[in-house]
Amino acid sequence: MAISRVIRKSFNICAFILLMSIHSISVASPHVSILQYHHVSETTPDITSITPTKFVEHLEYLSEHHTVVSLEDVEESIKQKKALPEFAVAITFDDGYKNILENAHPLLKQYGYAYTVFINPAQIGSSPSQLTWEEVKQMSKEGVTFANHTVDHAHLLEMLENESESDWLARVKRDVEMAETIITQQVGYSRKWLAYPFGEFDGRLKNMLSEMGYLAFGQQSGAAAWYVDLQGLPRFPASGRYADLNSLKTKLRSLAMPVIKKTPNDPKVKLNTSSLAVSLVVDTQDFLPDRFACYYLGDKMDVSIQPVSKSKLAAHELINEKAVLHNFAFSINRKFNPGRSRVNCTAPSLTRGGRFYWYSLPFFTATAQGTYPD
Repeated sequence: MAISRVIRKSFNICAFILLMSIHSISVASPHVSILQYHHVSETTPDITSITPTKFVEHLEYLSEHHTVVSLEDVEESIKQKKALPEFAVAITFDDGYKNILENAHPLLKQYGYAYTVFINPAQIGSSPSQLTWEEVKQMSKEGVTFANHTVDHAHLLEMLENESESDWLARVKRDVEMAETIITQQVGYSRKWLAYPFGEFDGRLKNMLSEMGYLAFGQQSGAAAWYVDLQGLPRFPASGRYADLNSLKTKLRSLAMPVIKKTPNDPKVKLNTSSLAVSLVVDTQDFLPDRFACYYLGDKMDVSIQPVSKSKLAAHELINEKAVLHNFAFSINRKFNPGRSRVNCTAPSLTRGGRFYWYSLPFFTATAQGTYPD
């Protein structure tokens, strides 16, 4: 009996230590994967659509393996460095398509999932394919959050003919403020969240939105956490070729890469640039530096690795006082054509089996005329 009690006591102590370890990991790691959808339909363009049947598969998988949180929860976690449930996921839609109400909303209500729709006020009610303001208001009453996608979904990086930089920034600021004002008037609240149209932004836009008090969301891949760029928050596209659940499972379990510094800091790249040097200073305490890998247009990059002394960084730049820093450097030796491209970098976690740190660097290149392709 004494031996039995000792065994039970030892087991209880081990279980307690394990539970505390799990709790510690969760509290210290408020990672969240944010999904981005557009259409939920069988008749809309494949590249931005997911069928209702496939969407149900996503929701069912989330119900079994993840905790769906609201974007309000994500904002609180980011601003207060507060933990989210392990395997947290947030759901967002860009553009106010009617098929969100017709095909997605009933399913999301059925599962009890919060979600956010980023809308362009000038397009609401403009065609049969768009939500009306009456429908927006009703959905809002039923728990859907609506947020800013600019007034009319223009390419924010495009400047008008003979427009100065200061005039361009002022025009974009007026656009964002006008959209926010209209949304506030219609639904009664202002979240100050912006989803960049086409996922396009640069350093000047980010600085402006930071001064305006906005969180801003891109379309580059990666998990989010409190230390991620708050005006360039990543989202995983989950429509079109990205709707395949087998590949999405890994993304849903991803961890926010603890990037301290990056070069270049601005994602705009000039047309026909044929060589671009990239470097990332990353806290590597939870992964082996030689397992860090980056890919551009499907090609694996040749990455050089160098340790970095913490003394070279300011205290506020460090995510963790126990940080182990390495610089990862590589060159993109391919001509940049008009449009959007990105580098994806991943590294397997040492403490969370089967999970990967994930980071994406987007690049935006204008045509010779200064326009950006849709």
